[in-house]
Amino acid sequence: MSSMPLPKALDPFVVEVIRHGLSAAAEEMSLVMTRSARSPLLREAGDLSSAITDAEGGLVGQGKDIPVHLGAMAYTVPELLKVWPAARLRDGDCLIYNLGALGGNHLNDVKVARPVFFDGRIVAFALSLAHWPDVGGTWPGSYLADAVDTFQEALRIPPMLIADASGINRPVLDFILHNVRDPVSCEGDLLAQIAATRAAEQRIHELCTRHDAAVFAASMARLHDLSEAEMREALRGIPDGVYEAEDFLDDGNADGSPARIHARIEIRGDEALIDLSGSADRAANFCNTTPFIARSAVAYAARVMSGREMQQNTGALRPLTIVTRPGSILEPGWKAAVAAGNHETSMRIVDAMFRAMAGTIPERVSAGGPSTSGLLAFAEPRPDGSWRMLYEVHGGGEGARHDRDGCAATRVHLANTSNTPAEMIEAGYAIRVERQAIRWGSGGAGRYRGGDGIIRSYRILAEEIWLTSCVERTHIPPYGLEGGEAGMPFRVTLEREGAVTVVPGKANLRLRRGDLVTLEGCGGGGFGPAGV
Repeated sequence: MSSMPLPKALDPFVVEVIRHGLSAAAEEMSLVMTRSARSPLLREAGDLSSAITDAEGGLVGQGKDIPVHLGAMAYTVPELLKVWPAARLRDGDCLIYNLGALGGNHLNDVKVARPVFFDGRIVAFALSLAHWPDVGGTWPGSYLADAVDTFQEALRIPPMLIADASGINRPVLDFILHNVRDPVSCEGDLLAQIAATRAAEQRIHELCTRHDAAVFAASMARLHDLSEAEMREALRGIPDGVYEAEDFLDDGNADGSPARIHARIEIRGDEALIDLSGSADRAANFCNTTPFIARSAVAYAARVMSGREMQQNTGALRPLTIVTRPGSILEPGWKAAVAAGNHETSMRIVDAMFRAMAGTIPERVSAGGPSTSGLLAFAEPRPDGSWRMLYEVHGGGEGARHDRDGCAATRVHLANTSNTPAEMIEAGYAIRVERQAIRWGSGGAGRYRGGDGIIRSYRILAEEIWLTSCVERTHIPPYGLEGGEAGMPFRVTLEREGAVTVVPGKANLRLRRGDLVTLEGCGGGGFGPAGV
């Protein structure tokens, strides 16, 4: 990858045009995915993200997707290039991988990276991330609550060429399809990812042709600098000092007790140190996460606390120093089980940071909300030995803010997915959605009330369906702020032959015909004392 001569001066209007062009290209990638993916998780719920980086892998353009994905994408290509140098890449190549060590998330989040060449040089990377409903492993859906290591969770895919200029690499594709439980959906989703990166490649070619490749490269560098300057200005607006708080996962320690997430934030002028090393040791279940996801959570929280609509790119990370501890739940080593940490543990980081800053910038943070995936994953075995996978995420009530009540039935923070319409579920699975409702009164009281959660019930019509629950806030409810009360916690129940039992927040179990599974989403915390 040879260097490119830089233009003498940059027109700020051209920089803006390129910025919007990159954002539009990333959003087009996501549109290609939702229009052409096979699984409902991608097509309906939108559990996917798209990004464009510069030639070195610095995140510079992103879709309106999932914050926890997008933050990690700032590290994905730089880590990839350490093991697959740019000199090995050719025009038309597409790499597939899911390893956490490569700037990654949990193994279900499979990435396809395409280097974009122009005039013989790499000018950018198009990156498509999709949550596959199953990537093999011990349990259908690739979530094993009591997994002791990552090898029990899913197929681990090192960087491999899934396509090149001649087309799809069929041996690699066949290897993957022989190790997943729903190969038809998997192949459709993967081809959609490849098509999405191709769409971005076309848009980047258009930008380079219209504005010159050197101007394109210099504009991306300028965008990093602008975001850095904006983040530094935002940090200068927060009083210098040390701010600390903690929050807890419902469980995760070896004895089953709540696992601590601790944030220590030190603001020094236009820089911030976020030290997460006081968090719990490596979890005894699948709630560990990668340091890249920890950094993603910090980047999101910092952006929200800035109070600015800044572009989130690699430049915005420069003023932030993020510390995790080897051996902890946030840096457990690359063989730890991490399936739940992606969307559960990361949320606790955000909550801990918001609680730390609530007394200083109360107008920029909200009380606790449904900061969990609220996941119920159903796996229906087929007569031919394959499986039909349904990955259902559920929201709850938003936490109240300093000036308003929280919204009902929504998602907050790092999640940005939708539920699957009942009609789609009933048409494609042996499941009937018997109830969809607001969980009235579940929000916490306060000067401003927390939003109310949801209720959704699933009747099992098949002889057997395997279920995974991955739900936080079942024991430790969403917190109130400034004297507001906590919201009601999540609750999952199983009704079988008239008897109702509570399903643990993190569990694997087999359902049978006639069972009724009901999820009650948490309410949000209140803000300020009630009656004031």
